[in-house]
Amino acid sequence: MQMISQNDMFDTDFPGTASLWCGFRRHDFTLNGLKCIVVEPDCEPAPEKHWYWRARFFGAFPNADWAMLKLGWYVVHIEIDELYGSPESNRHFDLLYRFLTESLGFDTRCVPVGYSRGGLDVYSWAAKNTDKVYCLYLDNPVCDFKSWPGGRGVGPGEAAGWRNCLAAWGMTEEQALAFPGNPVDNLEPLARAHVPILHVYGDADEVVPASENTLLVVSRYRALGGEIETICKKGAAHHPHCLENPQPIVDFILKCV
Repeated sequence: MQMISQNDMFDTDFPGTASLWCGFRRHDFTLNGLKCIVVEPDCEPAPEKHWYWRARFFGAFPNADWAMLKLGWYVVHIEIDELYGSPESNRHFDLLYRFLTESLGFDTRCVPVGYSRGGLDVYSWAAKNTDKVYCLYLDNPVCDFKSWPGGRGVGPGEAAGWRNCLAAWGMTEEQALAFPGNPVDNLEPLARAHVPILHVYGDADEVVPASENTLLVVSRYRALGGEIETICKKGAAHHPHCLENPQPIVDFILKCV
């Protein structure tokens, strides 16, 4: 990857530390103090410099990541730990987006990917940036923080996660329970922009129940005229994410691009 000079708008040590990740060249660097990762494809990159954006849990269940890298795509990540789709999460996403597109010449549209709680981050940013995405790929995603970590539905929730979520949003519990901006409530901008969405989910997910996350999004998005596809893993729990053979995910992404 071509090195760049320091930019007044960005405080970065890119290309940072280079290493091999599963046979692919990986760069770990900081951007305005935030930890970032860019993984290069092991073949000639697409001239458009397409990129697949892992919002959370980089390196976990990477079958689709590997498949996209082999097709000439970059895989990228910026830390958004414990931000739950909050304005600070959006700020991190905005920063990396600007850096990749303005300084490295990446495609001005990307494919954000949200596993589990990463769904909150992806949906929150994408709803505000519909012109910057080709499509969304979500995998057993959290689509309402009242469901997880709040545990106000059929799932168990997580007490520590709920405290962190409230802190990230700067809300009291009462405010959070009345909040109208969760992904399940904020699909209209994406539908209006005709953003295609894919959800992969397990119908026995006990942590992030599909009934109050994926299936609710599906019914509401279609009611708004949005295009959403699903891949249901019969009898599957919250883990593992992705598919053993990720080709259906790859096909969906390529169709959208």
